[in-house]
Amino acid sequence: MFSLSKLRQLPRARPLLALAIAILTVEIIGASGSIFTAQGLDRWYGTLQRPALAPPDWVFGPIWTILFALIGVALWLVWRQATSSPREVRTGIAVFVVHFVFNVGWSAVFFGMREIGWALVVIGLLWLLIVATMWVFNRVDRRAALLLVPYLLWVSFAAYLNYQFWVLN
Repeated sequence: MFSLSKLRQLPRARPLLALAIAILTVEIIGASGSIFTAQGLDRWYGTLQRPALAPPDWVFGPIWTILFALIGVALWLVWRQATSSPREVRTGIAVFVVHFVFNVGWSAVFFGMREIGWALVVIGLLWLLIVATMWVFNRVDRRAALLLVPYLLWVSFAAYLNYQFWVLN
C-alpha cells in the first residue's frame, strides 16, 4: 500500500511517473463531464439557437484535452513541492479539487440538467475558483499558476457563450 509519505515523495523520486499520473488523473476526471455533454448533444443542444461566436462542436474535444494536460502539469508542479511546502501544497490541492468539482459540475448543469441560467452561475463560480487556484498555486510554483492562464481564458470565453445561450434561448 502507498503511504502518504511515499505519495508526497513520488514527484521527486519518480518525476515522470508522477507527471503521467497527474495528467492522466486530470484528463480522466475532466473527461467524465463528457458523459453529460453527450446526453445533451444527442437531443437538446442541437435545438438551441447558437451564439454567433460559437465554434463548431468538434473544437471542444481537442481544446479540453490540451487544457487538461496543462492543468495536470500545473498540478504536478505543485505536488512536487509536497515535502518542502506541505501546508501550501495541501491548500493548493484542496482548492484545486473544489474548483475541479465545479468544472465537471458545469457540464452536469448545462448539458445534463439543461439549466442554462444555473450553468451561468456555476461557470461564474468556476471562474472565481480558477483564479483562487492560480493564486494558491502561485504561492507554491509560479509556473503552475501561469499554466492555468489558457484555461482561465477558455473558461472566460465559455462563460460568454453560456451567457449568449441563456439570452438567445
